[in-house]
Amino acid sequence: MPEPWERMWAEDTASKALGMTAVAVGEGRAEVTMIVREDMVNGHGLCHGGLIATLADSTFALACNSHGPVTVAAGFDVDFLEPARLGDTLVAIAVERTRRGRSGIYDVTVRRDQTAIAEFRGRSRTLG
Repeated sequence: MPEPWERMWAEDTASKALGMTAVAVGEGRAEVTMIVREDMVNGHGLCHGGLIATLADSTFALACNSHGPVTVAAGFDVDFLEPARLGDTLVAIAVERTRRGRSGIYDVTVRRDQTAIAEFRGRSRTLG
């Protein structure tokens, strides 16, 4: 029987359309990759920041749903540190910082090679 996060990921057509791959998922943790394609580059020749945020958000979703109950984003902040460019392989790693009651806080670092290009902090809320 699949894990709850596996069912969620299987139905995540947005992440699939962007070519994201879930590399690893564990209790409160996740790693997802995405290659910057031509249709992801903005007018400055850089990966659109919204797509970097989407990669972080999808990774956050896997981490906060790794416990089983349906959990959604209550909000997030993202800081862009470096640009990403066409052909870059981005790796997002989410780590749970705290989870109390129905609320949680998760940090996601998006990297290109060993360089952090974005830092994301997500706030989760478990439903029901």
